[in-house]
Amino acid sequence: MTITQAMVLAAGLGTRLRPITDTIPKPLVPICGKAMIDYGLDALADAGVTRAVVNVHHFSDQMEVHLQAYPRMEILVSDERSALMNSGGGLAKGLKLLQPGPTLVMNADLFWIGETPGRKSNLERLADFFDPDRMDMALLCVSLDRTTGHNGKKDFNLAPDGRLTRYKDEDNNPVVYAGALVLHSALLDDAPTEPFNLNIYFDRAIAAGRLFGIMMDGQWITVGTPEALPAAEDVIRQISGT
Repeated sequence: MTITQAMVLAAGLGTRLRPITDTIPKPLVPICGKAMIDYGLDALADAGVTRAVVNVHHFSDQMEVHLQAYPRMEILVSDERSALMNSGGGLAKGLKLLQPGPTLVMNADLFWIGETPGRKSNLERLADFFDPDRMDMALLCVSLDRTTGHNGKKDFNLAPDGRLTRYKDEDNNPVVYAGALVLHSALLDDAPTEPFNLNIYFDRAIAAGRLFGIMMDGQWITVGTPEALPAAEDVIRQISGT
């Protein structure tokens, strides 16, 4: 199915990326001349998203100017100037600005490049995979050897049927969460109004056997520190041939 709405989590402080983020919000840090958040927004637009909510906090005025100029979809702002809501609280607040229904969710500081030409995109495959009758959430995952800038942490184990559980040392199919998921907005109807981490809902879904994942195509990139920027740009140039 085509999912036409999304939430982009972009309100973090980017403290590990200082001093760059002393003057610019992390999602606007340029990578190969393109704002970090635009890699994710372009992926959403390519997958058919026409309306997205983006939450803002750090240098929110800069964020709003940039988002207003983004040409490929309608963007609504979820204002967290007064208080950061953490990943779960920010998502729950932002979803209220969208219509009830299936929604793609992305982190603004994680993206991928090098998907296979002629194949459905990662987000299109994720939307097709999601089955709300069986799943609370479906996560896009990546193997450790397809990551750039990652700290080496393994997040989940992916079972043959697609179910995800928290990674343990004895597991044989470790994966990294690639920062994109799909859910039905009703999942967070009971969410608290104060800040909370989305991991609470991951763990609930695991306990119910309703957290699923698929493997992404391409190379996954995260930029958490200034030292990670050159590595990210090198990979982009290598894969894009520029």
